[in-house]
Amino acid sequence: QVQLVESGGGLVQPGGSLRLSCAASGSIFSIYAMGWYRQAPGKQRELVAVVIGGATNYADSVKGRVTISRDNANNTVYLQMNSLKPEDTAVYYCNAEGVVGDGTNFDSWGQGTQVTVSS
Repeated sequence: QVQLVESGGGLVQPGGSLRLSCAASGSIFSIYAMGWYRQAPGKQRELVAVVIGGATNYADSVKGRVTISRDNANNTVYLQMNSLKPEDTAVYYCNAEGVVGDGTNFDSWGQGTQVTVSS
């Protein structure tokens, strides 16, 4: 079983920055994808950014303002968010996909961290 623990959410003014972190732990053999998703009230969960191998992909709504990075040695993924807008307000969820020690695949989610952008 793989657990994901997120941190770094909070309240920030428009134009501000936040850095989210997500650490994966458990019987991990390898992780091939780590990403961040968000869900605003009344809306579906949507992809924010994902890193697969050395490649990154971003939602159009955050391109140029958000950077995803991964620390492979520590099974950790980060999301640096700059120039935040009120429409970025949501619960942000970390996701990881990979293989555990017995060879089975996993697809795990964190508990979510609230990001609120408001003056």
